[in-house]
Amino acid sequence: MPSLDIAACADMMDGLTEIAARASEAILRVAGNARVRQKDDGSPVTAADEASEAVIYEALARLAPSVPIVSEEQACQNRPQTGPTGSYFLVDPLDGTREFITGSDEYTVNIAVVTDGVPVLGIITAPAAHIAWRGILGRGADRLPIAGDNRAPATIRTRPRAADKLVAVVSRSHLDERTKAFMTRFPHAELHQCGSSVKFCRLAEGAADLYARLAPTHDWDIAAGHAIAAAAGGKVTGPDGSPLTYGSPNLLIPAFLAWGDPAAAEFIQGKS
Repeated sequence: MPSLDIAACADMMDGLTEIAARASEAILRVAGNARVRQKDDGSPVTAADEASEAVIYEALARLAPSVPIVSEEQACQNRPQTGPTGSYFLVDPLDGTREFITGSDEYTVNIAVVTDGVPVLGIITAPAAHIAWRGILGRGADRLPIAGDNRAPATIRTRPRAADKLVAVVSRSHLDERTKAFMTRFPHAELHQCGSSVKFCRLAEGAADLYARLAPTHDWDIAAGHAIAAAAGGKVTGPDGSPLTYGSPNLLIPAFLAWGDPAAAEFIQGKS
């Protein structure tokens, strides 16, 4: 597979942002009339998922024809080829489908570049809010509007954890018992439930300190958010502090903790 370094990712950033914005528009066009069906694994998929994926696939094939694409809906039909080296696009065309179906605004479009098993670039758009968050490892992260005339980006950073306060974000639709048990370690934490990869964005922009998920999730659900949070100064690891492994045969991440403050991560994991 070809390999995209940080400089190549930076050259692609504006083009990838435009692709994610166009996918967001495709979702909004069918938002009021999106049929729902069940996939083989029991999860829902809608016409909006498919419309977004079609836009992204076509545009990525033009932008970088030699770079493989791993996307949720395609991966459910054909096992993609991934490996420990080289680069590929990792796409979730509509993250938070359950929230989308219920009429919530908490759904996103996720596009990541994974190089040598590490998410090095991430873009997340919130179609209903017309906002994008994006980041490249070593180059920082920003937030920008994806509608209107003024689309100037604003730099975002994670925040140091306050000694007397912890704001944690957890899944609204997939809050498992193991994650609930972990959060009892922080009895005074301010807990916010929300859908999709917006949780990583809250971390990256300094509105939260911790995003915990101690149940399996697919690579495409978190790669873009992982890249953005890390680019903004955060740290995303396994519960024991080990690096996450992307591109496994089942394309699953068993569990992870995302921290805004790497020092807080090292302190908590050191006590585990």
